[in-house]
Amino acid sequence: MSVLEDARAIIAAGGVCDACLGRVFADRSHGLTNRERGRSLRITIGLEDDEEPGFVDPDECWVCEGYCGAFEAWAERAAAAVEGTEFETYQVGTRPPALIEENERMLREEAGLPADAGEKFNSEFNREVGKRVGAITGGEVDFGRPDVQFLLDLAEDEVEADINSAFVYGRYRKLERGIPQTKWPCSACKGSGRQGREPCPECDGLGYRYPESVEQLTAPVVEDVMDGVDSVFHGAGREDVDARMLGTGRPFVIEVEEPRRRNVDTDRLEGDINSFAEGKVEVEGLRLAEHGMVERVKRHDASKTYNAQVTFADDITVEELHDALGELDGATIKQETPQRVDHRRASKTRTREVYEVDGELEHSRAASIDVHGAGGLYIKELISSDEGRTKPSLAGLLGVDAEVSALDVIRVDGEDGPFEDEEFLRE
Repeated sequence: MSVLEDARAIIAAGGVCDACLGRVFADRSHGLTNRERGRSLRITIGLEDDEEPGFVDPDECWVCEGYCGAFEAWAERAAAAVEGTEFETYQVGTRPPALIEENERMLREEAGLPADAGEKFNSEFNREVGKRVGAITGGEVDFGRPDVQFLLDLAEDEVEADINSAFVYGRYRKLERGIPQTKWPCSACKGSGRQGREPCPECDGLGYRYPESVEQLTAPVVEDVMDGVDSVFHGAGREDVDARMLGTGRPFVIEVEEPRRRNVDTDRLEGDINSFAEGKVEVEGLRLAEHGMVERVKRHDASKTYNAQVTFADDITVEELHDALGELDGATIKQETPQRVDHRRASKTRTREVYEVDGELEHSRAASIDVHGAGGLYIKELISSDEGRTKPSLAGLLGVDAEVSALDVIRVDGEDGPFEDEEFLRE
């Protein structure tokens, strides 16, 4: 049958609005809305049959039950749901009543058309309301991961607006020891800050093992500026609590949940964070980022350069240190899970590379040693041997107990050399 014959069959069934009529033939023509398509078919058939077109108001349509005349109203409700929220991109989804879906099936069945003919009701509703939301708010449709996702629940007569997270990328330097990267809940009170009715004696009622973290010195500022409801800190690896993070800094992303502001001045934000952290932590290179940056930062496991201040239990000579470091330079290291972390890490033997090592004996029982190694290389155990769990080690090669008295991360590298923000952001 031709399009006109199929349309005649639908019109003959009666009570179908132009949008519902045109939607059935959406896959047979282009450049028109379903309402325009349906009206054109109705007028053409009226002219051919010398009859009045017999237009049907959406409120009287048995298929959509008036919803095809309510696009503007639903768009206004959607825009009102995010009033006061900054966003550039959005997406609209529709949950139609079960009766509408059944009416759609019956319409095609009565006309002798396939069940999947044309376009689905919810697809049209998404598009038509979506266009109007854009006209009201100035936003653009994004079918990937938009700033805002609307769900129009027609059955429940509700508009749900999910505001997706915003992301800020940068690097941090941790300038004081004794600060973890992220919040460290107290194990004694499980983060509650209390034991029974009394403040937890282990954490003095704070709920955290350490009173501050890089996360707590940075993320709350970003959350406040973006007017979010919560925030999450994502780092490209982490350094030990007692290690400083110096040099070029460590990449990180702060995720702000349900932000009402997105277009923030990152230079000013950088200054706000550094002022709030009071010299304990510094950030630089802040910029707005996309959701995919979180995965890139978290999977980043490239090489790092450390400076370790090392003390020895017995006297050693410059020659002995030089020979031992020569053995470690370029060596492949086998490390069992260190005793200090085996309560929270799977017990296994890992193989890591030492790319370069150099050092200087400061006096017979102290040295400053620089190590450039693969991601995941345990530096403290490379020095101490961890009772033989790391081989080779500096202590093992010297035959003298050795311990890291102070550790600093100097540089976080990319996989093929110095870490470059621009390349990382373009991945």
